[in-house]
Amino acid sequence: MPVCYIDAFSGLAGDMLVGAFADAGADRNAISSALTELATGGSISWDTVRRRGIAATKFRVSGGEQHKHRHLGDILAIINAANLPATTKSASEQVFQALAEAESAAHGMSIEHVHFHEVGAVDSICDIIGACLALDLLGIDKLYCSPINVGSGTVNTEHGILPVPAPATARLLEGCPVYSRGPALELTTPTGAAFVKALAQGFGAMPPMTIRASGYGAGDRDFPEHSNVVRVLLGDSSLATEATTVEVIEANIDDSSPQVVAWAAEKLLEAGALDVVIIPVQMKKGRPGVILQVIAAPGTREDLAATIFRETSTLGLRFYAAERRVQARAFTDVTTKYGVVRVKSGSDGFAPEYEDARRIAVEAGVPLRTVLAEAAHEYLKSR
Repeated sequence: MPVCYIDAFSGLAGDMLVGAFADAGADRNAISSALTELATGGSISWDTVRRRGIAATKFRVSGGEQHKHRHLGDILAIINAANLPATTKSASEQVFQALAEAESAAHGMSIEHVHFHEVGAVDSICDIIGACLALDLLGIDKLYCSPINVGSGTVNTEHGILPVPAPATARLLEGCPVYSRGPALELTTPTGAAFVKALAQGFGAMPPMTIRASGYGAGDRDFPEHSNVVRVLLGDSSLATEATTVEVIEANIDDSSPQVVAWAAEKLLEAGALDVVIIPVQMKKGRPGVILQVIAAPGTREDLAATIFRETSTLGLRFYAAERRVQARAFTDVTTKYGVVRVKSGSDGFAPEYEDARRIAVEAGVPLRTVLAEAAHEYLKSR
């Protein structure tokens, strides 16, 4: 399955995304032709530039009515009238719908009355539609995004000077992992935020994939601190089923009952934790306690942290990244004289599934170890 990973270490903007997709192989002529046919008066150009030593593609839109204020309906009419693939139209509509909802919430007005200012200009319209078309041209089925560098400081808009991230951008990025690093200015624009909010399947570390192409889209400025580019990595989903980079969440608990801690562990597994460990420790003043340790896949940290705070008495958590190496796993059903048991196997070993063996042991009224031994025997025979 073709996938794309957006590396937003210097933020996100619509023009940077179009440039990166073109740099990775999207047909520039097809994008230019489609955007010219929108009849917005915009002129399309492409340049190769360098940002702190990295060659990147700069996508530019000039001309047209850059300061015209448009409503959502005006922009949707432009999209519907365009000669674009249905999937491009649908994706573009999703992005602008996300923008309208964010602007509506940020300014306290209905979606129908939202005036798009900067994002209603010709360049922003071409940026969003161009990025959505590029995804189609590249044949991307799944889109993922890294944690997003939003920048800091303030930005001058038609609403006046606003904090970074701007109110609409902050609304769009609710629930997404973000951080601030680098120069004190806006690194992630509403168009970039809306694109990933509407279309990305997940945020966090790179998904398991085989990379076949990469591309870099340039921002307008060349920063001394880092390369002002967005990177896209294109490839195919690999057979690995688990991320190799994980988050570890830990809490020291010495004032909760064992029942509460065990309950919390169950809830964490239900919420998507990869693993939960309860480690007995002796804490200050000689108190017996536990370390609740949770292994989290990228993008699930905040939900799991909220579960810990809700279900336990802890007032603080520790977070750190860890590398996790996993073997590709396969499951095989083996038939024992007591019933069918799944056996999980890797390149160096195997193990009958505990829950299957436990259920069969209860149903058949035999010792658990007997079912486990029988399943292992039948698995080895089948090999």
